[in-house]
Amino acid sequence: MIGRRGFVAFLCGQAGCLLRRRPALALAAGYLWSRQSGGGGWHSHTYGLLRSGQSLTPFVLEALLRIPPAAYPLPAAQVDRALAFIRRNTRADGALGLSDPDFEDYPNYATALAVSALCRAGRQPEVQPMVAYLRGQQFTGQNGWRPQDPAYGAWGMGGERRTPPGTGHVDLSMTRHVMEALRAAGVPASDAALQCARVYVERCQNRDTDGGFFFTTTEFDTNKAGHDGKRYRSYGTTTADGILALRAAGLPPEHPRVAAAHRWLADHHCGMAVPGFIGEAYERWPAGLAYYYSSVAGQAFQFLGLDAGSLFGNLQSAQRADGSWSNPENLVKEDDPLIATPFALRALLAHGFSPVDS
Repeated sequence: MIGRRGFVAFLCGQAGCLLRRRPALALAAGYLWSRQSGGGGWHSHTYGLLRSGQSLTPFVLEALLRIPPAAYPLPAAQVDRALAFIRRNTRADGALGLSDPDFEDYPNYATALAVSALCRAGRQPEVQPMVAYLRGQQFTGQNGWRPQDPAYGAWGMGGERRTPPGTGHVDLSMTRHVMEALRAAGVPASDAALQCARVYVERCQNRDTDGGFFFTTTEFDTNKAGHDGKRYRSYGTTTADGILALRAAGLPPEHPRVAAAHRWLADHHCGMAVPGFIGEAYERWPAGLAYYYSSVAGQAFQFLGLDAGSLFGNLQSAQRADGSWSNPENLVKEDDPLIATPFALRALLAHGFSPVDS
């Protein structure tokens, strides 16, 4: 087991690290499919909030459905069980993550991931109630929000609709996932929901300074890289999220906002260690967000045409013998292999990673 200090040094290693010669995607797929429950879902044994499987199941399934059959043949019966689990837990209004009356399991996140997974599985006609639910959750005029409100255009955690002045938790990551789900469902970039979302996304960009992104316009403490006295600091995960959100809003790589974020990410990238954190108070975050960063940065690099060889070399070396990944830091639940492994899969697949190491 790599300790926390050793993991930070490991994350900053470059492509010269020793690569294991094994079929990484097949190993990871085998691990995740072996963890599916008889009821079709994936359930965390580490975190109680994720035990219901409502958000974890579409998160894992969507990653598995990205794997090409040449790397791992899709087990059709297990896919059907996973889809059946999602259907059983989706309310009539299209919301997933609210079937347990005792707590909410990230309903906007769960529903957005379910839309993306169902579309990957070729079940687009089934997602329309989910799309309608997500549309109704947006912080726009339908719920009393005005364009000048800091949360305008965003999505929060979900559940009961939010009206002014109570935003609850609102962030760029959640908003990006919903935007991508809408696009997967066939909603055009010109749609009012996506153009309103662009207002929020652009507010999260330090456009006039370094071009990077921060996490939220509404909650000081949840901007994980902190504040420099004038603005929230840009950091790696949010900048990659911002690039993908702008893509979902229809902006091409050469658009000035995308290009500015491109420069920030290219200038600051260092393997899997998340860039942008300065000072002792933030020293755990570069490693704590490593697998989320590997996933979202890999997808952003693919969109931008950037090379990220060090990222993928480090990912491959970090894979465990059973095919899983796990982070010794638990800041964002990446110590649970059911969280870290799907993130790692998305990163490897973003650059057409070969199923067998050369």
